[in-house]
Amino acid sequence: MENNVTRQLRKEKIGTVTSNKMNKSIVVSVERKVKHPKYGKYMKQTSTFMAHDEKNECNIGDTVRIMETRPLSKSKCWRMVEILERAK
Repeated sequence: MENNVTRQLRKEKIGTVTSNKMNKSIVVSVERKVKHPKYGKYMKQTSTFMAHDEKNECNIGDTVRIMETRPLSKSKCWRMVEILERAK
């Protein structure tokens, strides 16, 4: 029971794969809309995350869901959960 409670608290994000050149690693870009503090216009803001891809199954342009996990390396603390949409 205790393990399920902590699993639900992990953050999940949906983004696009921008690089898969590394072995078992991908770079995922997550886009969000942020309101400008002064002018009120909504702007796109992009964050990039390194994620673990155990089976090397992601390609550039795929839409994926990533989940927060323990640090796997210096820059990787996310893992790819599923591929939502393949690149066309």
